[in-house]
Amino acid sequence: MTAEVVAARGARGTFGALRLEGVTRRFGKAVALSGLDLRIEGGEFLALLGPSGCGKSTALNCLAGLLPLSEGGIWLDDERIDGLPPERRGFGMVFQNYALFPHLSVRKNVAFGLSVRRVGKAETARRVDEALRMVELTEHEHKLPGQLSGGQQQRVAIARAIVLRPRLVLMDEPLSNLDAKLRVQMRTEIRRIHQDLGLTTVYVTHDQEEALALADRVVVLRAGRVEQIGTPEEVYTYPASTYIAGFMGYRNLLELPVLSAGDGRVTLGERDGLELTGVAQEAVEGTRAVAAVRPEDFRVAAAEPEPPNAVAVRVEVSEFHGREVAAEGVTDGGRVIHFRSPERIAPGERVVLTVPPERVLVFADEGEG
Repeated sequence: MTAEVVAARGARGTFGALRLEGVTRRFGKAVALSGLDLRIEGGEFLALLGPSGCGKSTALNCLAGLLPLSEGGIWLDDERIDGLPPERRGFGMVFQNYALFPHLSVRKNVAFGLSVRRVGKAETARRVDEALRMVELTEHEHKLPGQLSGGQQQRVAIARAIVLRPRLVLMDEPLSNLDAKLRVQMRTEIRRIHQDLGLTTVYVTHDQEEALALADRVVVLRAGRVEQIGTPEEVYTYPASTYIAGFMGYRNLLELPVLSAGDGRVTLGERDGLELTGVAQEAVEGTRAVAAVRPEDFRVAAAEPEPPNAVAVRVEVSEFHGREVAAEGVTDGGRVIHFRSPERIAPGERVVLTVPPERVLVFADEGEG
């Protein structure tokens, strides 16, 4: 770790926890965020995850002070801050569209916030040098934003945020405008900077892969409410609902009648049709439930296995993904099954798939009752 990084970490004001209590934001009669309770620990990387319209950007803008709260409060340790204007909160923000000044050089863009705060010239120069080194843009400091690539522009936006030595960095879908390769590279850079500087970061994304790769904890939002909070491993392995399961890569969400249940195992199926045994906390025979299976958990059987969890399909779509094939098959009953295979499979082939019961998660049908 460089001396500059150590100095920056020591100079920055730290905090124990940021608390959101009952945070609500309405736009007229529409409720964008409802009763959000959340505790963010100092030094934590927290991801707000969900599709468009779930309330994640609203939550970030409420934190930043760009939107007033309709109800609730925000505390930084013992200080209530939701009444403070954005410039008095001491937060840095990285926007989706970078929000750089096109007529200012990279160096002047990074220095802008310091000049607004009337930081001395010598201190400004030192801190800008440090920030540019952190994002590896020193050799581009005199260029205009329009002369940079998308990834470089995003680095400028990050440097402009961290040069302020903020108590909290807020990032609103910062990688969504980049191509796939740059997204992966910048994802690594964001995590590295977070760790090196000991930052506290709140990161908004609709991309579950980004959230899982970056965050210490993930908050999944749905229609303005928290659906689940947990570590990436917890949310990925034990989604709390079919909504989260679908978001976490369980493309196969099969609604079926419950045939039997007991000892943590549940068998769902249609008589003389698709039948799957999986795991569930509770299920009631005679009701309907949803079996959730990831495509990669299905395997093409070498021989004809016995049910349960033997699924015969006719391959309809086969996509080459390098070391494996992503395929879509259809059962005789018309159910669509997504699966993967290391072997090439052609449309029209008939195959039998299997999946271990522990890889089948069973959820109560949200439409039941």
